[in-house]
Amino acid sequence: MREFLPDDAATGVLAKRLAVALPKDTGGLTLLLRGELGAGKSTFARALIRALGHEGPVPSPTYTLVEPYEVSAGNVYHIDLYRIASEEELRYLGWTELDEGFRIVEWPDRAPGIVAAADLLLMLEYREPGRQAELEGLTAAGEAIVARVLAVTEPVD
Repeated sequence: MREFLPDDAATGVLAKRLAVALPKDTGGLTLLLRGELGAGKSTFARALIRALGHEGPVPSPTYTLVEPYEVSAGNVYHIDLYRIASEEELRYLGWTELDEGFRIVEWPDRAPGIVAAADLLLMLEYREPGRQAELEGLTAAGEAIVARVLAVTEPVD
């Protein structure tokens, strides 16, 4: 699924559509966010976390690596791997403890094992005056979610 996002508001609408399309229990799902620095990965992640029901602040996990949230669908973990040097470092930091939550992962290529087990991939690229988004299902569960995102045609509040 490819879609042009002219601004941050459109990015937020796509995040809301994804939130509506996710199963009620998101535990164990992984969404990878790829794109160059400043392409909108964190903007999308914040909008998705809010769309899943979190009402407080959504800080960037660049320095903390993981920001956890409790929402009605379960635990959500916003993960930023920009500062990770190796996948072994992730295991040391407790990655396996996040298995039961919905993981939103920025800079996933720093940990190939995460990429291999992911359900969804969102690529964000600059396209003046906004960005191009491409959402892809990587597993059967991910493909079903993408199909549901495509079916969300009405405005999402």
